[in-house]
Amino acid sequence: MRRVSPRRLTTALLALATLTPLALTSPAAQALPPTAADGRAAHPAGAPHQELDPALVAQLDEAIARVRQEADVPGVTVGLWFPGRGSYVRSTGVADTATGRPMTPDLNSRIGSETKTFTISALLELVDDCLIGLDDPISRYLDGVPDGDHITIRQMAEMRSGLFSYTADEDFVHDLLSDPTRPFTPPELLAYAFRHDNVFAPGSAFQYSNTNTVLLGLVVEKLTGMPLADVIRERVTGPAGLDHTFLPEGAEFPEPHPHGYTRQTLSGELTDATDWNPSWGWAAGAMISDLHDLHRWAKVVATGTLLSPATQAQREKFVPVPNFDGAGYGLGLFRTHGWVGHNGSLPGYQSVTMYLPEQDATMVILLNTDVAHDGSEPSTLVANAITKIVTPDNVYQLPAEK
Repeated sequence: MRRVSPRRLTTALLALATLTPLALTSPAAQALPPTAADGRAAHPAGAPHQELDPALVAQLDEAIARVRQEADVPGVTVGLWFPGRGSYVRSTGVADTATGRPMTPDLNSRIGSETKTFTISALLELVDDCLIGLDDPISRYLDGVPDGDHITIRQMAEMRSGLFSYTADEDFVHDLLSDPTRPFTPPELLAYAFRHDNVFAPGSAFQYSNTNTVLLGLVVEKLTGMPLADVIRERVTGPAGLDHTFLPEGAEFPEPHPHGYTRQTLSGELTDATDWNPSWGWAAGAMISDLHDLHRWAKVVATGTLLSPATQAQREKFVPVPNFDGAGYGLGLFRTHGWVGHNGSLPGYQSVTMYLPEQDATMVILLNTDVAHDGSEPSTLVANAITKIVTPDNVYQLPAEK
């Protein structure tokens, strides 16, 4: 069997890796009409519903259908909210290619690297509680981190630590894809990373590394004396009013949910990754959420509702990302052409949750595939097409790494 390149997993949670294009040809996947949103998804907190201008809706419908067909995306849910202008909530395509079950806005989804926004939010609350400092060395809290005396909490949260990402280790990739249902523990994940030298001196460059967020998850656990899942529930998702967002212990995936499709396999063949165990992503990428909760979370995380203004200001010190025009990375938070938030990807699923401060606008996109098309992530293709229509001065773009 062909071994998958470790690069394909290196940025999988970030939704920036170049993967083999998906090739679904199910008639049902191409022909289903848009599904109207249910009340919960379309009108959170009892808000009155006003759809966007009909001409704009027609353009969005056509653009999403075109991208979904060109990129062979089985199903996609899109939510857009523009106070004063209206909203747009649509699901198109299928949640299950075998049965033709339609995609709907009420489905739970794996959200990959959007998990980082929750883990780092929990960490920053501890900063507000004066339990940890952003410029403290990681060695003050955890032993065994390579060059830990010189790597700060801030550098880890902004992806400038230089720590090797365990998802780039060939043995990790092989072990994961040989048995995608197996559980991984944080120490096991770090062991893959720490066998490698650091890739640059702390603070001298930017490189997305899942090792950073796994370590920060362990710091949160050590400081609170609680499992990370409980800390996120009590300090982040609970106060934010997110009832369907959580960090799973293993492969549990509450119904209803879509099936997810990937080519991240040892053979490169398309497979159903729905029941794969996401424990390998843990604090960096294992969480589950839905459209309604992500709509709420987008503004909360982008505006710092749960944090002090001073700590949110630190979070928003966006470091330019090399080779990513108009993009910057803060503390577990992206900014791209005015939009603030994060995207996510892991085998079978992709997501985008962004907030545009200047228009008080929110965009949430959920897909049940992670397979790239012509070198671009499907979530980026959808978000790019949407924003060209609704926010032409703020076009979302996170190109795949070359």
